[in-house]
Amino acid sequence: MTPGGRAAAAIELLERLEAPDAPPADKAAADWARGARYAGSKDRQAVAGMVYGVLRRRGQIDWWLERVNGLRSPGELPDARARLLVWLMLGEGKRLTALEEAFDGARFAPEPLTMREKRIAIELTEQRGFDLGCQPLAARANAPEWLARRFEAVYGADAGRQAAAYLAEAPVDLRVNRLKGDRAAAKAALAAEGIAARETPLSPLGLRLEGRAPLTGTQAFKDGLIEPQDEGSQLAALLTDARPGMRVVDFCAGAGGKTLALAAQMGNSGRIVACDVSDARLKRAAQRLKRAGAFTVERRTLSSERDKWVKRAASAKGGKGSLFDRVLVDAPCTGTGTWRRNPDQKWKTAERDLWRLTELQGQILESAARLVAPGGRLVYVTCSWLSEENEAQIERFLKERPDFFAYPIADVWAETVGAETEGAETVGAAGGGQCPAPDGAEALRLTPADQGVDGFFVAVLGRKLA
Repeated sequence: MTPGGRAAAAIELLERLEAPDAPPADKAAADWARGARYAGSKDRQAVAGMVYGVLRRRGQIDWWLERVNGLRSPGELPDARARLLVWLMLGEGKRLTALEEAFDGARFAPEPLTMREKRIAIELTEQRGFDLGCQPLAARANAPEWLARRFEAVYGADAGRQAAAYLAEAPVDLRVNRLKGDRAAAKAALAAEGIAARETPLSPLGLRLEGRAPLTGTQAFKDGLIEPQDEGSQLAALLTDARPGMRVVDFCAGAGGKTLALAAQMGNSGRIVACDVSDARLKRAAQRLKRAGAFTVERRTLSSERDKWVKRAASAKGGKGSLFDRVLVDAPCTGTGTWRRNPDQKWKTAERDLWRLTELQGQILESAARLVAPGGRLVYVTCSWLSEENEAQIERFLKERPDFFAYPIADVWAETVGAETEGAETVGAAGGGQCPAPDGAEALRLTPADQGVDGFFVAVLGRKLA
C-alpha cells in the first residue's frame, strides 16, 4: 500500500467507528484486515497505528483543532480526516511535504490538501507532541468532560499522571495454566518458537511478552499451557482464594477467563459453576476449558441475575450444602480500566450508561450474595476506576447486608498472592509479595500508572457464620 492508501484506510476505519452501530475498534480493524488481502503486515500495522493513535489522543487532537480553528469551521464537529491530519503531524512527526505526497488525490488516496489544511500544517510545524501546559484536564486525559471530572474526584492532584498512563499501549500478558505446567516450562516452550517473555512483577502465574507475537498458532497455546490474561485480571482471580475441593460460582463468567484461572487454582478438584446471561459467551468458554484441561466446570446460562436457579440454590430446600464457598462477581461495568486496549470505549460511554450499570451491579451483588455459604466469600471485581462502580457499591451493599463484612485486602493478598509469590521464580516489584494497597485498605485498586496493569478494583467480602 502507498502512504496515501494507508491514510485512506485509516480515515475509512475512523469514520466507521463513529457510527452508532460501530463494533469495537479491535474488531473493526480485524474485519478490515481480513477484507484487505492486498495489505501486508506492515500496512496493517501502519493503519492500526494511525487509528489507535487518533483514538488514544482524540481529546488533545480536538483541542488542537479548536485552538488553530482552521481544519474546521466554527460549530463544525471534527471529522476523521481532520483528526488524522493532526495525528500525522503531532503523533508521527509528518510535515507538509509528506502530507502532500500522501493526500494527493490519486487512486486509493485521500483528496489533496486544501489551502486551509496546508496553513494549519505550517502552524503546527514547530509543535512537538500533543502536550501544552494550558490544556485542561479533559484534553490531557483524552476523555470526555464528564469522565475527566471524575478522574479529578478519584485521584485529585494525581489525576493527570493516572490519566496519561492510559494512553500507552497495553503489554501482552499470559497466565500459565498450572494444570499443564509452570512458568519455566511455558517460557521454554515460547522461547523454542522464538517468543521472548519475562515473569510479571506481581502475579506469580504471569508472563509478559517482550513484544507482540501471534500466540494462537504456538504449541504452548494449543496445548493449553498459556492463556492471554492481563496481570491485573490474574490477581483478581487469585484473590478469590478458590481452593481444591471448594464449591465456587463465577457469576458473570463471560467467555471464561477467570473461570479458567479458578479451575487451575483448584487443581480440578471441587465444583465450579460458570454463569452468564449470554449463551454464546459460555459456548466460547467451553472451547477454552477443554483446551486448558479444566473438567470440573458446569456452564449455566441465566435468564437474568435473578434466574430461578439462583433462587433454588439459595433456598432453604437446597440446604446449606447447596451454597458456595466462593462467589466471584466480575461485574459488568463501563470498562474504564481497559482504555489502553479499548481507547474508543471512552468516547462511546455516556453518563447515563454509568447510572444504568451501577443499578445493574447492585442487583447482581444482591442476587449473588444469596449463593454465599456462611463463612464463605463474595468477591466483587470491576475493570473500572470509577468510584460509583467500586467503593460506592461496596458501601451500599454492606449497609444493606449486615451479615457481610469486608476483609482487609492486605490479609487476603498475604494468604493468596503473597503465599504464591514465595514459591515463584522471582520476587515481584511489590517486594516479596506485599500488597500494593494502602495500609488498612478494604479493597484493592490497580492502575497502569502504579502497577502497569489494566485498571481493576477488587473487594473481598465475608459472610458471617451467624
